[in-house]
Amino acid sequence: MRILITGAAGFLGFNLSKRFLAEGHVVTGLDDFTTGSSKHVKELESFENFRFLFQDVREPLHGNFEGVLNFACPASPVHYQSDPVRTLETNFLGMVNVLRLAKDLNARVLQASTSEVYGDPLISPQVESYWGNVNPIGIRSCYDEGKRAAETLCYDYLRQHNMDIRVIRIFNTYGPGMAIGDGRVVSNFIVQALKGEDLTIYGAGTQTRSFCYVSDLIDGIYATFLNRDNLKSPINLGNPKEYTMIELAEHIVDATKSKSKIVYASLPSDDPKQRCPDISLAKSQLSWEPKTNLEDGIRKTVDYFRNLLQQ
Repeated sequence: MRILITGAAGFLGFNLSKRFLAEGHVVTGLDDFTTGSSKHVKELESFENFRFLFQDVREPLHGNFEGVLNFACPASPVHYQSDPVRTLETNFLGMVNVLRLAKDLNARVLQASTSEVYGDPLISPQVESYWGNVNPIGIRSCYDEGKRAAETLCYDYLRQHNMDIRVIRIFNTYGPGMAIGDGRVVSNFIVQALKGEDLTIYGAGTQTRSFCYVSDLIDGIYATFLNRDNLKSPINLGNPKEYTMIELAEHIVDATKSKSKIVYASLPSDDPKQRCPDISLAKSQLSWEPKTNLEDGIRKTVDYFRNLLQQ
């Protein structure tokens, strides 16, 4: 297929582009390097079937594609909160531009949504039918509500124009391709541990997350996009095993053989207490579930960051 991947220089966009290229698809990657890496693009350009467009997704999109996968948006709080207006615009205007292009081309769309649409959930694990518990005016709202608005656009276009649109809700993902200053908890802890710095836990450390290794997530995204059925519901993609922040920190200290200590800081506003996906829908509709346990995934990610820090 001829596909467009927005946010192709980012962590997930880069790994996803590599998968589609390895499978023989023709990929156009789009990015403006707000958080993406030019090094990722240089690696992708080693594939004959890849070309790159330097563009902001908030601007109208052009080209001839059979599918569009929208991954253009900062995904960690430190990045999406640095320019919240731009984050909201990227989510909403970027989605508008993707959908308009796909409608004109009769192309398939996959929207990278997020577990953040559930906010600080009152139920756990989170199932796709849960509407969430989201603060619409908080410091995380530019991302949470931006992704929720993008989902609304997707399903209004689907109903109004009978388009082929798939929405995935991505839970915490980690692995090779993350940046040193990514700002997400796994990369923060690993970099701190490898540098011999204290690992910073926000709050009491009893809040939970689930961590999906990147290759498992890419398998799920690939299966969702190529599924022959026109999927009518968002689909959770993530690892259903929960860990507290303290447990994660201890895993990383062990994996790095670091002498780092764990220190505590104030919990940021609206930080969710629980985050765990119900993946029953992904199992039944995609025959997908993650295969990589946390110990193996952390070990591979530690090796990646150790090499990165030595460059």
